Amino acid sequence: MALLSLRDVRIHDGVGRRDLVHGVSFALTPGKAVGIVGESGSGKTLTCQAVLGILPEHFAVSGGQIEIEGRDVSTLTQKEWTAVRGTTIGAVFQDPASYLNPSLKVGTQVAEVVRVKKGLGRRDARQRAIELLGAVRLRDPERVYRQYPHELSGGMLQRVLIAAAIAADPKVLIADEATTALDVTVQAEILDLLADLRERTGLALVVVSHDLAVVAQLCDEVLVLRAGETVEQGPVERILYEPRHEYTKLLIAEHEQYGLDRFTEEKELDHVA
Repeated sequence: MALLSLRDVRIHDGVGRRDLVHGVSFALTPGKAVGIVGESGSGKTLTCQAVLGILPEHFAVSGGQIEIEGRDVSTLTQKEWTAVRGTTIGAVFQDPASYLNPSLKVGTQVAEVVRVKKGLGRRDARQRAIELLGAVRLRDPERVYRQYPHELSGGMLQRVLIAAAIAADPKVLIADEATTALDVTVQAEILDLLADLRERTGLALVVVSHDLAVVAQLCDEVLVLRAGETVEQGPVERILYEPRHEYTKLLIAEHEQYGLDRFTEEKELDHVA
């Protein structure tokens, strides 16, 4: 059974009185990674918000079906949604500072997620939070536990958010532009971390980005969105080497300067080897 399944999902803007997402479909099984790529306004984030049940006011799923572990999400109550988020499906977004309380130590915030979602006592939650900070490759996790958000770099904050997102052992993690604000070196480290989590734990990933190089590095399958339409979908190698839609070809050409050319060269060397 797919952990996450979208079938012909459409999302409607009640104010603009029009559909902004037109029929997105994909299925995600354990350990697999699906990438959603497209420019701003293509419907990537709206699709993720629909999966998480957090669409903004005036937006609604107007067609199709979203299932999490075989269950139609349209049947979930608010209480059931709260239980699903974090334990079955987690998310990491672009600006970590927006999701962390500046007046609380970061470790305390991760520990609180553990307490709420796993039912651990204060001492056990603290120990688990330190373990999680170590698992996302933060040096000296005990020291990081005691620090406030303003004391950490952007890359460190993103690791803290990933630690919080995996605290309840979700089966699916959505990474929505999770590396966009980071410099190239830190971005590579975060992508490597996500790949490692996927390999070690069987975590399934939905990777959302405007950068095809990011998606290509992590994913098995790619959806290319443009103005809410899926213009191309398929295995990452096929999309990279045999793009069929002009928009996909344009994305590849635009993003070669960001490292896609290096990635494709490495893939070619691996294939030859």
